[in-house]
Amino acid sequence: MSLEGRAALVTGGSRRIGRVLALALARDGADVAITYRRQVREADAVVRSIRKLGRRSFAIRADLTRPADCRRAVNAAARRFGRLDVLVNNVGEWIVKPVASTRLEEWREVIDSNLTATYLCSQAAVPWMRKQGWGRIVNLGTAGAYRAHGTARMASFYAAKAGIVAFSKALAREVGRYGVTVNVVSPGVIRSPELPLSRARGRTDPDTAVGRPGTGADLAAAVRFLVSDEAGFVTGDVLGVTGGWLL
Repeated sequence: MSLEGRAALVTGGSRRIGRVLALALARDGADVAITYRRQVREADAVVRSIRKLGRRSFAIRADLTRPADCRRAVNAAARRFGRLDVLVNNVGEWIVKPVASTRLEEWREVIDSNLTATYLCSQAAVPWMRKQGWGRIVNLGTAGAYRAHGTARMASFYAAKAGIVAFSKALAREVGRYGVTVNVVSPGVIRSPELPLSRARGRTDPDTAVGRPGTGADLAAAVRFLVSDEAGFVTGDVLGVTGGWLL
């Protein structure tokens, strides 16, 4: 699946899952911009790694809970590369806290960094993609979000991710006729995103049906498919990458 000539933006691409996804898209041939909030050294390291692959890359410091920063990040990527083909909405905070003791500002931070940031970045990206007649938006959900699954002490996070599923389906209906697809990749528990698959296959995880832990490479494989030409007839869908963790 080649992304030669394509341009991508991965939000929260400086570390963990975002880093893995950004590098995977670059290996497939895309120029890749990333956003980061605080981790400037990590962001610079990702940019250097992508450039070593022969691809263009740069990092944008942005707080994606702020509408102006979302628009600035998307437009910076599109203008610098001359186009924007792929948007991966990866950024999102979470807290582990009972509803009874969750402060309103904590709730808003989780909702805004996950759901609202996805809405704002997608809103800014769609005009570029419509103009080209081709675009791929992939939003990061979580296991069980498609059925509004909830976990105690994580109400804000699961509410945000269920909202991302509903938002993605609605947006997919709006933009499909313009060659733009919108899908959700929902990971299970990924404790070590950068764990090589070769090592993961040698470990056990009794919580998954396949019996091994998940990795960032597993998620990257799903994202790589959904942003490809071959996935042009797949939209409004939710792809769980959980190893059967939550069935």
